[in-house]
Amino acid sequence: MVGPLPGALRVPGLLCLVYAVARLGAEQEVENLSGLSSSPEKDIFVVRENGTTCLMAEFAAKLMVPYQVSASNYVDLLTEEAEIPLSRGAEMKGRCGPTDAELQISWLDRAYTLKLAFSKEGHNASRGQEAVWKMHKIQFVYDSSEPTYFKEAVNPGKYTASSHHLSALVTPAGKSYECQAQQTISLISSDHQRTVLLLLSEVRIQPFDISADFVFSEEHKCPVDEREQLEETLPLILGLILGLMIVITLCVYHIHHKLTANQVQIPRDRSQYKHMG
Repeated sequence: MVGPLPGALRVPGLLCLVYAVARLGAEQEVENLSGLSSSPEKDIFVVRENGTTCLMAEFAAKLMVPYQVSASNYVDLLTEEAEIPLSRGAEMKGRCGPTDAELQISWLDRAYTLKLAFSKEGHNASRGQEAVWKMHKIQFVYDSSEPTYFKEAVNPGKYTASSHHLSALVTPAGKSYECQAQQTISLISSDHQRTVLLLLSEVRIQPFDISADFVFSEEHKCPVDEREQLEETLPLILGLILGLMIVITLCVYHIHHKLTANQVQIPRDRSQYKHMG
């Protein structure tokens, strides 16, 4: 018969119990709200902790995956490309933290899984560094035996495509990242080091510091969107400047004409001087 545990042994067990209860108390919920999107290609994912939103992501995504098929002679191999869109009915998992966060999305019976990892870098005023967050890792696991997008692939199986030294979507802390333009991110696959392309568009993401439930903070626009916006507004600005210059020129001409009209006109024909004097 085992006697009572000594106090020194009971304390670690109590600490483990407290930790487990704390983990349960900080329960994280995940929600796929893609059905609320006005765009059929855009998905919406939300991670909530203790009833409060801690990560939000909206984007349209598809992956371009090269794979090999047999040629008609059954000897040579040809390279095809599977275009895999992110499914509306995807399963998801999420994790929030003070300096790191993660979003994992799976679809078609988990034949495809896309994992996005985010990190937040601290503020260092002495070095003039502002706090920012970024997407530092992407991982895509795919099964080339899945027949929806892979047609008779040679050597089918599960492969993993990952990013290397990624620093994408860099955004000031406390803001959300927004980019309507399409962005392309390259991933290297374990399938003979082939390059898989992740195409993102209509992006709005915030993995940290969400101040209001289900509401993005102020947006930080990507450089491509800012350049396109400038290209759209520049002709309007130039047109306004040109119109203003025309108005100023007409006003100056009108004022000059009125001033000169009130002055005495000296006859140019000397014969008209005879009646003067």
